[in-house]
Amino acid sequence: MIALLQRVRHSAVRVEGEIVGEIGVGLNVLLGIFKDDDEKDIALLVPKILQMRIFEDNEGKMNRSLLDMSGELLVISQFTLTANIKKGRRPSFDGAMPPERAKALYEEFILTCKAHTHVQSGVFGATMDVEIHNDGPVSIIVDSKAL
Repeated sequence: MIALLQRVRHSAVRVEGEIVGEIGVGLNVLLGIFKDDDEKDIALLVPKILQMRIFEDNEGKMNRSLLDMSGELLVISQFTLTANIKKGRRPSFDGAMPPERAKALYEEFILTCKAHTHVQSGVFGATMDVEIHNDGPVSIIVDSKAL
């Protein structure tokens, strides 16, 4: 499971022009799910994301976590994070989990996060417009297989 975290001042996701999820200060999480991912990947990823010290303290140092500052999460499924670009010029998504199974893990990821903080989300499988006001900018990739 792979997540692209972006520290934001504001983020929103729209489906067919309607806002379906919106947060203030916090993290925009673009989540990719691979064929071999399961609940163990969620158990590794969620605490790392929630406790990563990437928000500034009073001295301007990245010393505070999302939980420390009561920040929000906007979680959006993004299967393109599973792209394999080793061969040719067209990405392969063969490593992505099939949508039916991926949706269940995506929803479990969100529920696990909701036990700790305020979470909004996109619509799994929908074409979405994502508005990201990246703060910093700060963008970090977290891969459960590397934890």
